[in-house]
Amino acid sequence: MLTVLRVHLPSDIPIVGCELTPYVLLRLPDKSVATDDVPESAPINGHFLRYKWYRIQSDRKIAICSVHPSEQATLQCLGCVKAKIPVAKSYHCSPKCFANSWQHHRVLHEHAANAVNENGNEEEEVFGRYNSTGSGVVNTSLPPSQSAGNLANGATPLYPAAVTQRSGETWFEVGRSKTYTPTSDDIGHVLKFECVVLEAETNIPVGHVNTILTSRVIPAPSPTPRRLISVREDDGPVISDLGGRISSSGTFTVLSYNILSDSYATSELYSYCPSWALSWTYRRQNLLREIVGYRADIVCLQEVQSDHFEEFFAPELDKHGYQALFKRKTSEVFGGNMNSIDGCATFFRRDRFSHVKKYEVEFNKAAQSLTDALVPSAQKKTALGRLIKDNVALIVVLEAKFGNQGVDNPGKRQLVCVANTHVNVQHELKDVKLWQVHTLLKGLEKIAASADIPMLVCGDFNSMPGSAPHALLAMGKVDPMHPDLVVDPLGILRPTTKLTHQLPLVSAYTSFARMETGLGSERHKRRMDPITEEPLFTNCTRDFIGTHDYIFYSADSLTVVSLLELLDEDSLRKDTALPSPEWSSDHIAMLAEFRCKSKTKH
Repeated sequence: MLTVLRVHLPSDIPIVGCELTPYVLLRLPDKSVATDDVPESAPINGHFLRYKWYRIQSDRKIAICSVHPSEQATLQCLGCVKAKIPVAKSYHCSPKCFANSWQHHRVLHEHAANAVNENGNEEEEVFGRYNSTGSGVVNTSLPPSQSAGNLANGATPLYPAAVTQRSGETWFEVGRSKTYTPTSDDIGHVLKFECVVLEAETNIPVGHVNTILTSRVIPAPSPTPRRLISVREDDGPVISDLGGRISSSGTFTVLSYNILSDSYATSELYSYCPSWALSWTYRRQNLLREIVGYRADIVCLQEVQSDHFEEFFAPELDKHGYQALFKRKTSEVFGGNMNSIDGCATFFRRDRFSHVKKYEVEFNKAAQSLTDALVPSAQKKTALGRLIKDNVALIVVLEAKFGNQGVDNPGKRQLVCVANTHVNVQHELKDVKLWQVHTLLKGLEKIAASADIPMLVCGDFNSMPGSAPHALLAMGKVDPMHPDLVVDPLGILRPTTKLTHQLPLVSAYTSFARMETGLGSERHKRRMDPITEEPLFTNCTRDFIGTHDYIFYSADSLTVVSLLELLDEDSLRKDTALPSPEWSSDHIAMLAEFRCKSKTKH
């Protein structure tokens, strides 16, 4: 006979928009144990499983703490109410919570004041509105007629709500599939999952009903809004609404984002992040909402696991009009599950670009060729041990479908070459980082020589501004006296005169530093390093804060129109770093809008 042995949820904190998938352990009639579903359409020995989800409701009204969303609020900031800040952000669970978060919270007041002072009216939040909870107060006494409207969760069509009285509380049936995705109607309420074996012929329950009670449903945390800032000299710092914008006919946007692979997102490394916010079930939905919210034409992601690309990102972004390409890291060093190997994924909007060609760079293969040519046989094993790190790059050539700005030749195809890479992370391997970047640039030079094509080089280079890899990218060469060149045990960087390239690359975010002084420009410049002109940080954890991520572009054929504003340390929680409930990676997303330059004939 079919028997349910155990039922539990991976996380007992349900979050709006994040699917809940209970773990159901079964004993089959042959005494074996399984976790497979047994639906009514495929019963086993005349028995199947029935699932139900309920929401408990009472007459109480509940406000949720804006800092600790799993806690009920006990106080409200009246300054937020006066400033007309979304009321959900005004609640706190204790005086200590309010005091500890003041450094972050006061930024909301400053933004509200700046919005009125600079524009004469309030700026809309560009990103983060998807989880607005309205008043932030949950009225738990909704009539059944209003609650029944959400009963299409899972694959089950609408059905009458089953109401059960229990100790003055009312249970509303909200789902009849194994999984359930909490909605805004569930905020502040406990959910109940019910699983029971039914006899197929009679639909009568067999054995006891297995149930789970969750904690109260919390809203998905709202991240600080990030806006698109114009950096064109003729415009000044104009703010654009990302949420409703579409690239104009002659411009396109590029996003680069290290999303933090689930295999690296451990509680040991990120103990400051709540376990529910570190779970992949939560992070994948939060990351997807963020990525889709940017509406980028080209998306370059790093640290995308193979299984997550195939099962989640590719199909989900396909729904939003993106075509997907992926290059998995090689596996000569990696010793874990092959499905969890991460890599680089590039997506582009099908209505804006078409795919022309794809190149894959495996630095392991380049290492093999290098050692065969330069390293004596006796040292090859040592050399390969140092050079083989499984890093890769994905290069994609795309053809624009929007209007070509080349007025000198309006019929010419507008191609764009986009490189997406993740350079080796080990700090001590300075020679390997530089060699990988140099290898990638030499490959891009060959592509540039075969066609007059703008170049974009995106990714996590694991190299700080001023390092040798950054200098090579930005300056086209490395100073022979650069301290990074001291680390070269294999002699692969000699002679240093070979460490050059001819691509006219410029880092997109240095455009912030070149903005003319004007309305609001100083605020953005304060988030830049005045010496390197790069962001102060793109990677922020308890142990490290600095810049590793860049979008480089060929300045002879592209110009920067606008940039996604940077986060500052005040925008992050005072008592934490990244990842956090608001931002689901330890890196921040970089986005730039470009326009193709017109090339005049001489």
